[in-house]
Amino acid sequence: MELEVRHLRVLCAIADTGSLHRAARELGMAQPSLSTQLRRIEQALGGQLFVRARTGCRATPLGCAVLSRARPLVAELAALVTDTRAAAARAAGGRRLRLGATASRAIPGWLRRLRTRVPRTEPTLQMDVSANSLLRMVASGRLDMAFVHEVEGSPLRIPAGLCVRVLVEREPQFVTLASDHPAAARSEVRLIDLAGDRWMVDSTVDGEWDALCRVLRAAGLEPDMLHGDYLTAYSLAATGEVVTVSQPTAHPRSDLAIRPLRGDPIGVRLLLAARTEAELDCAYAELADAYWEVARAAPAYRAWLERSEASGAARAPGAPGTQTAREGARSGPPGRERPVTVGAPVSVVDAARATGRREPSR
Repeated sequence: MELEVRHLRVLCAIADTGSLHRAARELGMAQPSLSTQLRRIEQALGGQLFVRARTGCRATPLGCAVLSRARPLVAELAALVTDTRAAAARAAGGRRLRLGATASRAIPGWLRRLRTRVPRTEPTLQMDVSANSLLRMVASGRLDMAFVHEVEGSPLRIPAGLCVRVLVEREPQFVTLASDHPAAARSEVRLIDLAGDRWMVDSTVDGEWDALCRVLRAAGLEPDMLHGDYLTAYSLAATGEVVTVSQPTAHPRSDLAIRPLRGDPIGVRLLLAARTEAELDCAYAELADAYWEVARAAPAYRAWLERSEASGAARAPGAPGTQTAREGARSGPPGRERPVTVGAPVSVVDAARATGRREPSR
């Protein structure tokens, strides 16, 4: 077998994710196919490149040597393709903006605003439950930018060189349960109110399973935990089979209740990542407008925002104008810093004023 660039991408994906399962998902392959391809690559190179253990895959000394040569080649080819496509788009008189995102109700409004406000730009969208996968795609040039969430307590692995701008420093995560659940009568739910319930969580979402387990353990609870995608979780929650975590912007349904958790024990940070500040500038304002539009349209979240603003607790980036910070110790590899641009920390009401929206009514 002759070694090709696609084989080098396989090695980089395994090293970056630390798992054959996660690497296969990122590459769009079945895990058995990836395992077979890795064996063929190792046979072609004459030695073992990765050691598989209970904690995942780690590179052998030979694997580290191969990766040190493979990464620049993969990055250079990605840059060649990205630059060529951009030049072709400019020659054709337009540009295709390649966006990636984890799930959010703000995405349709974001796309609509980009089509309207950014001349001659046609956005395309790639969804993924893994924020880390999307960030790697931006770094490699396969996406122009990505809107992702970082679960509190599980920092994202932000590739060196990416510019990251904070949309919301801490978005609380709510709970979704059947509308006839006894706890649904409360304006906010205590974890102890759900002591007898089973939870369903999508464990493929980076950090989400671990975050919920930590919160439940801290509350002295050890409920049954089920793996499942959130479409299934909402369907089962409506019948009372499970309860599940949900974004506060989730759309209400007659058979479901969406409630804040007392004390807001689970939070996420919402980020927009790109390779340059100029790219962030061309899409950040549209994303902020779209997010606050859906936030104010979600009854439970709007009520939470109003209560938090009244108590002086709600702080969210949203006004024009940014500052530059270094947060490599928080989200990047140890000893490596990368620039992070964060929105000025203003209140939710001030953010609404800055973007031309009315204050939430009291």
